[in-house]
Amino acid sequence: MSANIDRYENAVARYFEAWNAAEPEALAKTVAAAWTADGSYTDPPPEGGPPADVRGHEAIAAVITAAHAQFPGFAFRLAGAVDGHHDTARFSWELVSEADGSAPVAGSDVITLDAEGRIRTVLGFLDRVPAGA
Repeated sequence: MSANIDRYENAVARYFEAWNAAEPEALAKTVAAAWTADGSYTDPPPEGGPPADVRGHEAIAAVITAAHAQFPGFAFRLAGAVDGHHDTARFSWELVSEADGSAPVAGSDVITLDAEGRIRTVLGFLDRVPAGA
């Protein structure tokens, strides 16, 4: 495995660590470890809702907290391999129920990294969303 693939996979692992952090202190720590200080997160709007288009650790943590509130008892999981080149990587994910293993929400994200492998930008795409979510 090349150093670049390791770099992308490590960045994505930190990304999921942040998305799955439940406690506010752990969330703040994992977001800071995954994103640059001015990192951004952009996602399409859920049905009837505003899109996420935020910058900075606190705003990113707030988006993650809102997702946990909307989908309690769910965890984000990598779905497939991480692919990348230069400072850009892409991957797919699922939001999985810890109770029954169902995955009603799925998407794909494209991230750009800084020289240290921290996320500068996330551009999210929703591939599967239940009605009314």
